[in-house]
Amino acid sequence: MKLSIIDKTKKDLFIALFQTLKNCSNIICIMFKPDHVYIQGMDKSHVCLFDVKIFKQWFHTYEMNNQDSDNVCVDSHTFHTIISKSHDSQSINVYFEGKTDILHIDLSCENSSSSLKGDYNKYFKIPLVDFDSDTMDVPETDYEAEFTIVAKKICEITSQMLLFGTDILFKCSQEEIHLITNGTNGEMLVKIPIEDLNEYSIIEDEIIDIRYSLGYVDKMCLTSKLSNEIQFFVSRDYPMKMKYDLGDESSLIFYIAPKVEE
Repeated sequence: MKLSIIDKTKKDLFIALFQTLKNCSNIICIMFKPDHVYIQGMDKSHVCLFDVKIFKQWFHTYEMNNQDSDNVCVDSHTFHTIISKSHDSQSINVYFEGKTDILHIDLSCENSSSSLKGDYNKYFKIPLVDFDSDTMDVPETDYEAEFTIVAKKICEITSQMLLFGTDILFKCSQEEIHLITNGTNGEMLVKIPIEDLNEYSIIEDEIIDIRYSLGYVDKMCLTSKLSNEIQFFVSRDYPMKMKYDLGDESSLIFYIAPKVEE
């Protein structure tokens, strides 16, 4: 099995993806399908599910043999640390052969003439992790409210809110969206006009009022490098869905369970 990424924008995306995932789980299991890479997992407290699908056309190279393992589990911190060391002129190459307990990661220049002095090729081997992981079928769901917001803006909002509380209340109506948190240091309310959103829909005359862990929402909004926008899907009956469009029909989706009112 071999995949490679040469394009700088996609390299930055790939690195940002694993930066985000390592904050959710210490172990990441990567499944290799004939036409895409699939990653699914949960955080330790089982509050948040992440679901990643990257199609083969997203990569510069994506090759599989029938004899290769169709999944590997890696230490997420080690994997991210290695790929984040690649320079602009280097490609990221991840590969293994057959049934193996070693994953190879090469950071190398396709063309030696394009590399800068000191950008030496680097070759890594990391042990795979024994980990039993079951995947969940996530059904398509109709949500009462859906909106798309600039990633940088929502990242700023959630980081500021952490100064005031541990929960975040989403209150959606036809007129505007309110994000609210409060705690011993006070309260913070953010009013988002509908005209400021790139996309917005809500069931007519509905008012959605639901609370989530602010720490988890902030983790999922940790970086704006994955996408310029984040899509939010909110419902009383289902976990909140947050979707990053990675391009070429690929995506990262988070599902966050609501807080149980005491």
